[in-house]
Amino acid sequence: MIYVVLFFLIFSVLLYVLLAGADFGAGVLELFSSKENQAVTKKTLYRVMGPVWEANHIWIIITIVILWVAFPVFYNVLVVSLHIPITLMLLGITLRGVAFVFRHYDAFIDKSQIVYDWMFRVSSLVTPIFIGMVFGALLSSQIVTNQESHSFYELYIQGWFNIFSILIGCFFTALCTFLAAILLIGESEQEHRKVYVKKARIATIVVVILGFLCLLYGYLTKVEFVSVFLESKWTLAIVIISGILLFPLWQSIKKQRRIYSRLFAGLQVVCILSAAFIPVFPELIFTQTHTISLLENIAPESTISVLGTTLIIGGVVILPGLFHLLKSFKMIKILER
Repeated sequence: MIYVVLFFLIFSVLLYVLLAGADFGAGVLELFSSKENQAVTKKTLYRVMGPVWEANHIWIIITIVILWVAFPVFYNVLVVSLHIPITLMLLGITLRGVAFVFRHYDAFIDKSQIVYDWMFRVSSLVTPIFIGMVFGALLSSQIVTNQESHSFYELYIQGWFNIFSILIGCFFTALCTFLAAILLIGESEQEHRKVYVKKARIATIVVVILGFLCLLYGYLTKVEFVSVFLESKWTLAIVIISGILLFPLWQSIKKQRRIYSRLFAGLQVVCILSAAFIPVFPELIFTQTHTISLLENIAPESTISVLGTTLIIGGVVILPGLFHLLKSFKMIKILER
């Protein structure tokens, strides 16, 4: 049953990166656009994401619950050592949700709309940065787990507030922007699609550059995760596949193909996550002194069985409903127009 739990954990992380990532990235696109394009993006974003944006965050809830119930040691290190960026991340999600609702449903059109717009755009930028910094912190070898003879800064700040984690945060934000641009190519009006094609191209280049900088900095500063990453045969194979997939992705973006561009963008995300975690799994936390395995001191077998059964039942109920929701609002289409 542990494999069922791991499947749902990986599945939840993947869907959160894809769906919520595109959601965050749309706000970043709106932030870095001209006033005219901001208005267009705002209108398109509300039409596309408005009915389903709350459903995107179900996956992070499932991820947290699985870690809390099944992997208590891993969860404890995560929420204690990184409670500051996690709190800021949750605050950003909350502020973004508030701004998203009130800038569309506020009864009065006044200067408060400006506040809501900027709250939405800034939180859309800051939130994925903190999410990426949390992932970066897990791999940075800067986390301190021994709380004796260490300052507050060493215990709760240096683990995530370092150059490597910040680079990972910027990389994840660029990835979200890339996903959003791909999504909006197929959802915007014909006369506006060239704008998102251009943004998708720029975002693709930024993702590649930031990914290279993350690895270069990690290599120069001897980050243990980067050493394992570069020495792995899995990494080499996945990076080659990802590089090959860039060509059909680029062509799909250029020709404004809705389905194929999203397919290849999703495969790029799968490649990135696979390249990052397959070489080191299950050792997913690199501290200053040792690594911490996801499977270290897991919950009792009876707890895992109950959790796995619950996830299967929940999946049978939730996944068809989610598919119907996305299909009802035309976010899932079998054939291209």
